Amino acid sequence: MVTDDNGIKVGTKEKLASLRAAFVKPHGTITAANASFLTDGASATLLMAEETALALGYKPKAYIREFTYVAQDPVDQLLLGPAYAVPKILNMAGLEMKDVDVFELHEAFAGQVLSCMSAMDSEKFCQKHMGHAAPGAPPMDKLNLWGGSLSLGHPFGATGARLVTTVANRLIKEDGQYGVLAACAAGGHAA
Repeated sequence: MVTDDNGIKVGTKEKLASLRAAFVKPHGTITAANASFLTDGASATLLMAEETALALGYKPKAYIREFTYVAQDPVDQLLLGPAYAVPKILNMAGLEMKDVDVFELHEAFAGQVLSCMSAMDSEKFCQKHMGHAAPGAPPMDKLNLWGGSLSLGHPFGATGARLVTTVANRLIKEDGQYGVLAACAAGGHAA
């Protein structure tokens, strides 16, 4: 049972705004105030073929229709993996942004999610780096509605399971059909 929030950022707006950048000093914008915090966590996600689940008496919560992994140059595009993975998975599934009911993007940093959204919305970026038209960014009214890693924390080893479970539960609660999740990873990767 959770009794206390372990991710409270104590301080005034002025104090949080005065924190020094963690990267690209002195002009960086990522600080402890706008980064996901590491937190304790554990997870278990049961994935199996539908036939196996039914034979064991389980009712599937959701189905994974498609998945992909991508990688970019970690020097210039370290955390932009979701900007590459989301359009790719939509294409594989024959869907467009408007067809998706639920989006969950791992929030390593506030600026990382905003950069991915800007990249997916940019014709110039998409043509230059991916060779296709911009799919547009996920609509804000469908993105991380139950909180993301910035508000809930980033438990290494459990974030992926949290994202999968959140998508499944949101699809059920919101009576949706399609969900997309993406997470950036060290080294310029995403899934």
